[in-house]
Amino acid sequence: MNGITREEVRGLAVGVVLVALAAALPLFDKGFYLSISVNIMLYAALCTAWALFSGPTHYVSLATAAFYGLGTYSVGLGIDILPFPVLLAIAAASGAVLAGLVGAATLRISGVYFVIFTFGLAELVRQVVTWTQTKLATAMGLYVFTDFTESHIYWMLLTLAASVFLTGWAINRSRLGFAMQIIGNDETVARHVGIDTARSKILLFMISGAFIAVAGAIMAPRYSYIEPPAAFNPMISFLVVIMALLGGTKRLWGPLVGVIPFTIVMDIISSQFPNHTSIVMGLAFLTIVYFIPNGVTGLIEQARDRWRRPAAAVGEEKTA
Repeated sequence: MNGITREEVRGLAVGVVLVALAAALPLFDKGFYLSISVNIMLYAALCTAWALFSGPTHYVSLATAAFYGLGTYSVGLGIDILPFPVLLAIAAASGAVLAGLVGAATLRISGVYFVIFTFGLAELVRQVVTWTQTKLATAMGLYVFTDFTESHIYWMLLTLAASVFLTGWAINRSRLGFAMQIIGNDETVARHVGIDTARSKILLFMISGAFIAVAGAIMAPRYSYIEPPAAFNPMISFLVVIMALLGGTKRLWGPLVGVIPFTIVMDIISSQFPNHTSIVMGLAFLTIVYFIPNGVTGLIEQARDRWRRPAAAVGEEKTA
């Protein structure tokens, strides 16, 4: 691993300042702005965790709802008998194990087959949970009563989002990150140079799944009552993909650029036009794919490159 560059030090310093400012929000507002900030922080963690795997591999995973729901139910099932930190650890382990099993079975396929399988996974897990509760329990849902307030949930999600960013930064500077860059560019070449592509992809998928499951566990106290349709809601998977692609996945902070505006827009639409959210999501996805496939960060980088070329040309002329 190389030493930390000045640019990385500046980036970390900016990150620390932004986290500190974000952490102060509940001290000034405990109403609407805090509520929408919880949603923003949730999707910041989910989208960044999703991009840890799908960004470098270019595999579009729709399994987010499966990991998220698993984490939510980990808390729902154990809140009366285990401390909350232990439940977070169980959620992370459950998400990692499920991702490992799914990865071992599916990461040898790609393209539309992987997308279809991961989308079906969330529905499969939801149906299994529903059937189990119907047969073994007297109610379809689970109550989650804690002393956590909206502020506590926000701070936990902020901590999780910061942890995802630090993990992504560490992975990018590790051998695993280097291997994933080669795999993302050309998986055949990666195999020829001796990289265990299946193992690398499974490991990264497990890390991503663990973080997503922890996010679901943190959100469980906010719901109070958990049911399979809400915990394993496929809308979560689609929103994560749309937000991450809108911001761009080539940069670690890219998904955050899409999370903030899209969360605000979806909040307005869901409150004013609750029956049209699916239409907006479909139009947003089509717009992103056709007009900004590299996301907003990709547009910013393209504009920066175009601005630098004339400046470099002028410098060469002066030198000549």
